[in-house]
Amino acid sequence: VYEVDDDDDDDIPSNPSTETSLSDLIQQRLSRRAALKGLAGAAVTSALGSTFLTGIGRAAAQASTLGFREVAHDMTTGVQTAPGYSAQVLIRWGDKVTADTPSFDVANQSAAAQEKQFGYNNDFMAYMPLPLGSENSENGLLCVSHEYSNPHLMWSVGEKKGSYDRIGKAQVDVEMAAHGHSIVEIRKTGGKWQVVEDSRFNRRFSALSTEMRFSGPAAGHNRLKTSADATGTRVIGTINNCAGGTTPWGTVLIAEENFHNYFRGDPDKTAEARNFKRYGIKPKGRWAWSKYHDRFDIEKELNEANRFGWVVEIDPYDPASTPVKRTALGRFKHECATTIVNPDGRVTVYSGDDQRFDYLYKFVTEGRFEPDNREANRDLLDRGTLYVAKFEADGTMTWLPLTFGDGPLTAENGFHSQADVTI
Repeated sequence: VYEVDDDDDDDIPSNPSTETSLSDLIQQRLSRRAALKGLAGAAVTSALGSTFLTGIGRAAAQASTLGFREVAHDMTTGVQTAPGYSAQVLIRWGDKVTADTPSFDVANQSAAAQEKQFGYNNDFMAYMPLPLGSENSENGLLCVSHEYSNPHLMWSVGEKKGSYDRIGKAQVDVEMAAHGHSIVEIRKTGGKWQVVEDSRFNRRFSALSTEMRFSGPAAGHNRLKTSADATGTRVIGTINNCAGGTTPWGTVLIAEENFHNYFRGDPDKTAEARNFKRYGIKPKGRWAWSKYHDRFDIEKELNEANRFGWVVEIDPYDPASTPVKRTALGRFKHECATTIVNPDGRVTVYSGDDQRFDYLYKFVTEGRFEPDNREANRDLLDRGTLYVAKFEADGTMTWLPLTFGDGPLTAENGFHSQADVTI
């Protein structure tokens, strides 16, 4: 499904900024610190003698807080574990998620089956104990994101590069079904973990058919409306979910990362050229989905790309719940969505843009977390302030609010609302 140009890589920056990058700032500070430590170390060595310092170094190297014997550094097949520990396969690509899942047949895959089977290439994982609010470590919900797929391993379509022309619609649909997220109940019995196959909690979310809704400042905005969704409030699927997080009220946050790779088309032929170029969308995207699904062709469906790149909140404890893309947290190539409760009760979500030379963000809720009222926290992530981090050469950092009307976020620069800011 790949058709990758030699320069088409997630590590190629799309940020036009000429500011010094964080990695360069860190390197500068480490270089200065190393130089200062070198001078100080020379003085200490002269005063105390090298034998004394060598003894300290050996003692430090021998100290360990590990409670098990280290695994040997060998290149072997299989999984190595420390003495007294073991590893087991719990669930694999194609294994059952829902009770009515058909058996996996690698030679006869179908999208309908894959939408009930465990997805491909796991990334974020969370264990949510059962029942809600407990600390049960032997029965809970395993929540797993399926970031992407490897078609050249799923089928005999050749190597990654050049397989675009050899992929068919049925295979593309299986890929889309293999993306997304799985929730399975797991239980430890007799020292072994197993999937509870008939659990009412077991669910699959895919890029092919799972409906999700938008909330927050961008929900219903014209730039989210498509021919399939004239309201700009509903969307099918989630893609490229990387590291995520959990909330204090028992939901999971899955983060859409390199969504740009799934879209094709010439940004210059659209009204969203600045937006699409900033995110790295190119005429030849990495995936072949646009061959059979017009919504992934930016020249045919302008706004579909704006409907990805968000943080999605899922309630694993409610099998009937609809996932929500929380637009107040901003649209970018999210890596992680980790939360803390501030001393004043407000909740902060931290996330980074995974594109090289991009930014770190935090979102601080307007409302406060109510630990004894789960319903009151349902839409806590819809109202608050999104910030971006600005790092200085002296090691200090400032959080800059990304609020419509502040600084350059004005109509003169193409921002007409908070929805424009988050999109």
